Amino acid sequence: MKITLSVIKADIGSIGGHIKPSARVLQTVRDFVETNGKKKGLIIDSFISSTGDDIAILTTHTRGTLNEDVHRMAWDAFQAGTQTAKEQGLYGAGQDLLKDAFSGNVKGLGPSTAEMEIEERPNESFLFFAADKTEPGAYNLPLFLSFVDPMHCAGLMLAPSLAKGFKFVIMDVNYTKGDRVIELNSPEELYDIAALLRDNSRFVVESIWSRTTGDIAASVSTTRLHNIAGKYVGKDDPVMLVRCQSNFPATGEILSPFSIGHYCAGTMRGSHNGPMMPCKQNTTISYFDGPVVVTCAAFCVHNGKLTEPADAFDHPYWDWVRNNVAQKATEIRRQGFSGPAMLPYDELEYGGIVEKMNKLDKRFNVRKVLEPVGVGK
Repeated sequence: MKITLSVIKADIGSIGGHIKPSARVLQTVRDFVETNGKKKGLIIDSFISSTGDDIAILTTHTRGTLNEDVHRMAWDAFQAGTQTAKEQGLYGAGQDLLKDAFSGNVKGLGPSTAEMEIEERPNESFLFFAADKTEPGAYNLPLFLSFVDPMHCAGLMLAPSLAKGFKFVIMDVNYTKGDRVIELNSPEELYDIAALLRDNSRFVVESIWSRTTGDIAASVSTTRLHNIAGKYVGKDDPVMLVRCQSNFPATGEILSPFSIGHYCAGTMRGSHNGPMMPCKQNTTISYFDGPVVVTCAAFCVHNGKLTEPADAFDHPYWDWVRNNVAQKATEIRRQGFSGPAMLPYDELEYGGIVEKMNKLDKRFNVRKVLEPVGVGK
């Protein structure tokens, strides 16, 4: 059976600053999706969750990617949740809904979205990742290690179905006139892939495809909010869908790189670097508007119906990882605004520092170099 997995996520209001959505807002979104999605036959199944202060709507359906009706339903669900957030006086109500009107799909309107249309395998397994307080390129390193590096993906050596490698579709998210993408193959172009993916703020994995079967393996949201709004309105908070097992890396191989707690942009005011902490489902935001958090719900899907989620990061091993990541977060925060602790000026999204630098720039003078006395005599 051919089905579409669609996840759409947005920050539409939070308790106490950027901590978590209220139970009422979450229920409003759930009720809307149930009434206007499932009961009307628009979608087959759904799963509603929160990561930090964001709400994600995961749906299954048969209408393909970028379907106007499915996207409109999610947009309207977020609008309904925003109204509840305003009634409760939540912080940042409707923050990620950057446009006034729906225009066919949610791309370019603010919410993050990742989708894939697939032919269901008899035992279709996939992982749904959601991150908060970071940028889409935050997934670059884990994806590279999971699909290219045998140190994390032993299947590249052991499984014949993975031996041909994968095709990476990478987007230049700084280009705003259209989708500027490049396709590179691993393992032949491994170094070229690495050269791009090292720059998380500009080059982002959009999707990954099996070179054995031609099937899609991963889909990542590529929205950068400041490119839409022209100013800081919140970090991009990316979502990702990754198929696992059989012709794709095993679940453990996909999860393995998240043990690093790699540094990425985000945390407080979207203007700092911090380590990514793998967290349990529905984890809140806390220290210094962070750390950068990522959750992972594992599913099987059959005829479009989802199993209950398995929380991939709810295991004693990840408690140890979280402790290590907390130490990394504390250490870089001790450096405050200095050096790599804060993002470079061209990536700072808060308007105040940009205005300050523009004012200071006008006060610089080029000093005249005086010739030393006696030179040339």
